[in-house]
Amino acid sequence: MSEVTQHIHIYSESSWKDHKQIFPETLLHFFSGKKNESFVLASEDKITLFIGIGDSYTESSLVEVSQKFSTDYKDKIQTVPTFLHAEMLTPHETEQLLLGFYLGTYLYPFKAVHPLWNEHFKWENIELSDEKFSKIKAICNGQFICMDWLNKPANFKQAPKFHAFLKEKSHKYNFDISFFNRQQCEDLGLGAFLAVNQGSNEDAYFTILEYRSNIKDAPVVGLVGKCVLFDTGGISIKPAANLHYMKSDMGGATAVLGALISAIELKLPVDIIAILPITDNAVSNNAYLPSDVVTAYNGKTIEVIDTDAEGRMTLADGLSYLSKNYKTDYLIDLATLTGSAVRMFGTTCGALFSNDPGLQKLLEDSGQKVGQRLWNLPLWEDWEDEIKSDVADLKNISIKPVGDCIVAATFLKHFINDHPKWAHLDIAAMCFGNVGYAREKAATGYGVRLLLDFMEKI
Repeated sequence: MSEVTQHIHIYSESSWKDHKQIFPETLLHFFSGKKNESFVLASEDKITLFIGIGDSYTESSLVEVSQKFSTDYKDKIQTVPTFLHAEMLTPHETEQLLLGFYLGTYLYPFKAVHPLWNEHFKWENIELSDEKFSKIKAICNGQFICMDWLNKPANFKQAPKFHAFLKEKSHKYNFDISFFNRQQCEDLGLGAFLAVNQGSNEDAYFTILEYRSNIKDAPVVGLVGKCVLFDTGGISIKPAANLHYMKSDMGGATAVLGALISAIELKLPVDIIAILPITDNAVSNNAYLPSDVVTAYNGKTIEVIDTDAEGRMTLADGLSYLSKNYKTDYLIDLATLTGSAVRMFGTTCGALFSNDPGLQKLLEDSGQKVGQRLWNLPLWEDWEDEIKSDVADLKNISIKPVGDCIVAATFLKHFINDHPKWAHLDIAAMCFGNVGYAREKAATGYGVRLLLDFMEKI
């Protein structure tokens, strides 16, 4: 019996019209080359898989289509000699298609058991250099770590466990890690972060990750990721409906971590300083209260109006500490911050705020390129009135039920120490949502490739 071979055919609508006559007539009723169309033909010695990419395909749509196919057909793809037929694609487009195939192998918890990761799997007719495959693997490694941590049940992601994981990875990837516990945070004056942490049963883990590329004059990127391991809302407690999804409130931190690991594996010529203010937001007799006034790291006082606006409290100290103690060329924070951004954009894009048009454009272009889009919103002075307090310098949320994502960004601007190139990414609906690999909402990996592409650009 002859060896089974596997053939994956990629067609746009127009290219399918030129080639459909060479395939069985029965296929014509089920396939036309439209985006996300797929079909499988199988015989004793040959598996033929058809994938439609449509006529208006882009790099990001190729990743999207092949990722969906790989997820949907994970039981059909086999570890046999495999031929990819995608004559209309450029080598770079083919690389993006392959990236999607590998991204689509993710299941929680990730284990490299899919046929594509089998050491015996081989693409027979394409030249996928070791460098190109290493890049695909590096992107997947970072994104899958991001997704695994976001998907973990709440009782598997307490602060000491996440810290131990970071420490383990620091040895493997050669980055420095340090952290401040509750007493050290108090001594340093990290009062906004501590206010959120004070209701927790776990100690504070205000964590700093530092990676140096040892490249002369490498740009330095400062990243702050919201890392609320589980958000009950605190005393301003959230409704019970969908509360189990609040294990996703560390989505900013996991995006930062995934991008850091991928950047190190890719040997990108950038230095990265990342701050993850790790805590949960718990309900307890020690929890901070609405009407409390706390002092942030930069000395500004904050009136707590809503304890469920905890993310901006932890980010305030993260941004203050990073911008004061490190010289960075860019300062970017990512956070699952507001329902306002969700109501505004749904799952189409994240909200972007920046005080520098050049940085704004770089991030928008990267988001568009990799399919993790951003849309810029204003930081007009008009919004300052919304966070004025009678008893403190600022309040942590507006009383008005409008524009909270802008209010939050305006609040955070007070903690960047006038950094000239700062951006805030509100990714509340983007990093956790409907996905092909899970029944419930789960991690999407949003933010990892966006940050990687940005760092490649600079």
